[in-house]
Amino acid sequence: MSISDKSYTTLRLILGDQLNIEHSWFSKVDDAIVYVLMEVRSETDYVQHHIQKVAAIFQAMELFAKRLSSLGHQVLYISLNDVKNRQSIPENCKALIQNLSIKEIQYQVPDEYRLDQQLLALSSLGIPCVKFNTEHFYTKRLDLQHFFKDKKQFLMESFYRSMRTQHNVLMDREGKPVGGQWNFDKENRQPLKATSFIPDPKRFPRKVSSIIKKIHDHGVRTIGVCMDDTIDWPLTLEEARECLTYFIDFLLPKFGLYQDAMVLNEPFLFHSRLSFALNIKLISPVEVVKSVEVAYHKNPNKYPIAAIEGYIRQILGWREYMRGMYWALMPTYATENYFQHSRKLPEYFWTGNTKMQCIKSAVNQSLQHAYAHHIQRLMITGNFALLAGIHPDAVDAWYLGIYIDAFEWVEITNTRGMSQFADGGKVGSKPYVSSAAYIHKMSNYCGSCYYNNDVKIGDKACPFNSLYWNFYYQHKDKLSKNPRIGMMYATWNKMKEEDRQALLTQASIYLENIEEL
Repeated sequence: MSISDKSYTTLRLILGDQLNIEHSWFSKVDDAIVYVLMEVRSETDYVQHHIQKVAAIFQAMELFAKRLSSLGHQVLYISLNDVKNRQSIPENCKALIQNLSIKEIQYQVPDEYRLDQQLLALSSLGIPCVKFNTEHFYTKRLDLQHFFKDKKQFLMESFYRSMRTQHNVLMDREGKPVGGQWNFDKENRQPLKATSFIPDPKRFPRKVSSIIKKIHDHGVRTIGVCMDDTIDWPLTLEEARECLTYFIDFLLPKFGLYQDAMVLNEPFLFHSRLSFALNIKLISPVEVVKSVEVAYHKNPNKYPIAAIEGYIRQILGWREYMRGMYWALMPTYATENYFQHSRKLPEYFWTGNTKMQCIKSAVNQSLQHAYAHHIQRLMITGNFALLAGIHPDAVDAWYLGIYIDAFEWVEITNTRGMSQFADGGKVGSKPYVSSAAYIHKMSNYCGSCYYNNDVKIGDKACPFNSLYWNFYYQHKDKLSKNPRIGMMYATWNKMKEEDRQALLTQASIYLENIEEL
């Protein structure tokens, strides 16, 4: 499939994260419509991406284009190495209008602000430009903003309960939540001591050597590795459904208990590995939620309600909430820096070469698999970045680039908001920071670490311990009145003055030598 000189009436643009084969666009074949997918440098280069992320998106796009073509649709696929590729979505569209005698452009609304601005500019090309819904999310862009109109805080829990009620998810006949309560999060925080019963993840190995060669030949800068040039993530709707079935059958019963656990050399544990497929819209969140709910009702003895509710909350609640917050707060949200942090990201975030076992494990896992689960992102790499005062721009760029499932609409609100508290509390009600105690409780990282998790002062004192208290001290003017963390300041104030100074001195030494940790 390459650029041809045939004429069409309508160009329908499909972005790389809009691979929804069940979209109403495809319900009938019309030879006057050409569907266009394009690989462009403007998308590979706006941040430095993981090689698996770029390769997986390109491969998924190719498979999607072939699927459309097999269904009888007219498809134009512009490869990265096509000589006529102008390496920009608007510029390619402009050329296609001329070359194919296009009379109208149609596109599905993008989920990222920068792409939204690019596609809005298509209206200046002199032909009608029509927008369509992606038919993927439960909510529209501004639904959450309207839901919280005139409210001081955008509390996710109230939004989540409304979504449960509105869509009749995990609700009984009396309109009450199944299990007698809305949220079972407190039951989903168990560390994992034995790993012998962890099932292998469902994989879909696919060689992508030609795609990787193309990426490298064009000088696209990437991070991470792709072992044996093989991608093993689900890249079609059918594979996503297989992955969902496998998750429900073998992983979901234990998912709730251990969703926050962290284990050396176990990157996936009981997590579904569906986030990438969801975020490029291969599979619908409605289908995922309904499948999980149906499984529970068929066999409630197999599935703890805490596991079911916890997983559904991630998709029906948190995922929709984060997208809603993104569109309510952008574009100024991307400049938020509540603590005025300015330190650059340490080099070991790109190499994994650090004596801190938890950072080493989470980073190396991310470089190898383009994946880390939510607690590794929030309470290991994110926690350290916040305690160390890393500039949120640098943290955003790292998360957006390294994770296969990271697209700005879901990444930036999680990173700049939930993880870095750079928004001053719009997304999270408190900073998510911890000392080594939490990491030791929820993982087995500390046992093989150079540093001692129990020690606060000295050469082998865990950096998280002194940085934790230093963070609260440095930002007491902004945090001391926060009711959720008042206990921390009460504890700090009860310490002996010499102990407080020792912690601050230790933190200062570590921050001055942050590259050596």
